[in-house]
Amino acid sequence: MTTTATLGSKPLNILLVDDDDGDAKAVQRAFQKARIANPIIRAVDGMEALDMLKGANGKAKPPTPFMLLVDLNMPRMNGIQLVKTLREDNDLRKSIVFMLTTSKREEDKVAAYDLNVAGYIVKETAGQDFLKLVGLVDCYWRIVEMP
Repeated sequence: MTTTATLGSKPLNILLVDDDDGDAKAVQRAFQKARIANPIIRAVDGMEALDMLKGANGKAKPPTPFMLLVDLNMPRMNGIQLVKTLREDNDLRKSIVFMLTTSKREEDKVAAYDLNVAGYIVKETAGQDFLKLVGLVDCYWRIVEMP
């Protein structure tokens, strides 16, 4: 059975911010394998994601509500810089962000959690663990109540 996570009555849209094509496809495949049919929109770096979220430079805004899956290491604007910018923006500060990364560095984890990310996920938890994670993200949206 295919499911679609919702927030209230609206389907949750996912903004995947990752410069690596292989990693982005792996995330999309994990959602398909977990039979989660939520729309996934992709930005290749933090600058493009910010343009999308603000509807700037000809980029279409993703439909709300949305959740961000953000890679840590990207060109132009990395994941930490993106989340910091989101937290400083009155319209975007409440964005739900999960950090996806290959970094196990403690200082990266601390920096992400200091910016109030919902979770810090190391990409090498691929395979079944990653599928479980995707299922948990889906579960999160089914039980959380937002204002």
